[in-house]
Amino acid sequence: MRTLQPGILSVLAVDRSSPRPLYRQIYDGYRDAIVARRLRGGERVPSSRSLAAELGISRISVLNAFEQLLAEGYFESRVGSGTFVATSLPGAIAPPPRLAAVTAAADPGGRRAVSRGAAALRQREAGPWLTGLGAFHVGQPPADCFPDKVWSKLVARHTRDPSPRLLHHGSPLGLLSLREAVAEYLRTARAVRCEADQIMIVNGSQQALQISALALLDRGSPVWIEEPGYFGAQSALSLAGAKLVPVPVDREGIDLAAGIALCPRPRAVFVTPSHQYPLGVAMSAARRLRLLDWARASGAWVIEDDYDCEYRYGDLPIASLQGLDRDNRVLYIGTFTKVLFMGLRLGYIVLPRDLLPVFREVRRAMDFGSPTFYQAVLADFIREGHLGRHFRRLRLICKERREALVAAIRRRLGDTLEIRGDRAGMYLTATFTAALRDREVCERAAREGLWVAPLSECYLGPAARQGVLLGYGGTSVEQIDAGIAHLARVIDAVAGGTAGAAGAAGAR
Repeated sequence: MRTLQPGILSVLAVDRSSPRPLYRQIYDGYRDAIVARRLRGGERVPSSRSLAAELGISRISVLNAFEQLLAEGYFESRVGSGTFVATSLPGAIAPPPRLAAVTAAADPGGRRAVSRGAAALRQREAGPWLTGLGAFHVGQPPADCFPDKVWSKLVARHTRDPSPRLLHHGSPLGLLSLREAVAEYLRTARAVRCEADQIMIVNGSQQALQISALALLDRGSPVWIEEPGYFGAQSALSLAGAKLVPVPVDREGIDLAAGIALCPRPRAVFVTPSHQYPLGVAMSAARRLRLLDWARASGAWVIEDDYDCEYRYGDLPIASLQGLDRDNRVLYIGTFTKVLFMGLRLGYIVLPRDLLPVFREVRRAMDFGSPTFYQAVLADFIREGHLGRHFRRLRLICKERREALVAAIRRRLGDTLEIRGDRAGMYLTATFTAALRDREVCERAAREGLWVAPLSECYLGPAARQGVLLGYGGTSVEQIDAGIAHLARVIDAVAGGTAGAAGAAGAR
């Protein structure tokens, strides 16, 4: 093992015997040093050439690590000067304010997790774009490339020789073999800090949100949500009686300063930091660290929904927010629905250990646990390497489909739609450049067999933008080109109708 000399970065080391790639070791070393505030904003880091020479490794490994740190906002590059720790990152960790200490005295650890029952859901009519499957449906993964033969063999294996334990209720936390496989995957692929005993297997991310809301919130508990944001989270939190506080999202993610101004002491914060739904931005490193510092000081829970973290094109997947958390304030939610098939309904929550008892009891009250048989099948699917191979294939397919969708939009709707968000996910968000009502466009599209969702439906308050969400995960390249041509005709028809109505009103 080679370690840098003091005065350069004594905390950084690489271990050639480790199974972790060298670039990942360098990335983790720098990120951990920044999160722990051993490195501060504005400090210069060695050049890639000198760092590679000092560690005795290939410069390519160093460049790959630096590229990811730059992409996530931990580093910044200055032409002619070199590479520095980003100056936008927060400084030293401040002690919690006196108010937080008083709260902790009355409520040790700030970890009450009690629910007082039901609540009224937000009343709104379900749009027709949710009723069909086909071109541009936002929630569809690429089902046409699902390894059905492999899955069928695993199902047959457990069917031929069924274990008695698979035919009965299991633990409300889930099958241990699946929790072990998920924990290993999350540690490796998402930099999540977890062990199998912290994981609860659930029936998809929506149930994960419902359990979290029932366990953490009282009726009237204020909760920050992203504005615009995921409608499923709005519904789940409303069901638990939460008082939803919509906090605007900017190019760095949820606006922490705006949230504090709107509601300084929420019980919880719901975020989608790796790929914000629906605007597609990734939360910056500075914003992540500030959010965690604030959550620690205020005693708020942070619910991280990492729903489509595997789909990123052009750079490496962004590490989880939970992996940066040193105070056990983050609950991490994920799902297999977005990578396998919609009907599987298996997901997971990674919990701080002190929340396990109450989450276990809430789960018992709901349904005793997820079906044990398919948990066993999925555990084998992961442990035998099929999930990793499937991920790699999905990224290539979705990248091709995204590129086809972007090209089709620019060719046919370049003057009408503005593409937003990072190169990630299974859907693309585009806003209208003209005065169009997105719900009207989407309703007409649904009547004609296009399942395009309106951006305005993601807002709790008045919609600041009008646009459409176009899913490409379950839409082939051939469907994309024809579908965008069809959508262009729909938009022209709606625009013509709008213009006609406006002209008639003017004449009167």
